[in-house]
Amino acid sequence: MIRKVPVSTIMTQSVIFLKKEDSLEDAKYLFKIHHIRHIPIVYDKSIIGMLSKTDLQRIGLWDDEVDNDSINTLVRSYTTIEEVMTQKLASVSSSTSVKKVAEIFAKEEFHALPIVDNNILIGIVTTTDLINFLLRQF
Repeated sequence: MIRKVPVSTIMTQSVIFLKKEDSLEDAKYLFKIHHIRHIPIVYDKSIIGMLSKTDLQRIGLWDDEVDNDSINTLVRSYTTIEEVMTQKLASVSSSTSVKKVAEIFAKEEFHALPIVDNNILIGIVTTTDLINFLLRQF
């Protein structure tokens, strides 16, 4: 039954992640080469935040042609991942049902959820993963 399918069946297991010490330029590079929109931020295998492509757009780091004057470039170079990432996260375990994940996406307006077992990041599920799963059901 579709209601009981665990999120582990639709999550991405090979998670691209960063540490809070990494640079926003590192994040921008990873977003672009991997064609992703969310990167978990980890400390010692535990998730401490989520950085999105939208976060970089919000601070003007995404578009290289927007305001490249030296002051703004300098300010952005001193902005850290920790200052930009979302720190208040919901997460689910790999055994959580796809239905529950859909409810969280609908209620909280998240677009990605980290999958955490025993306080260790083991995957990520996005709204795109959920939609693709639902489309396969028809």
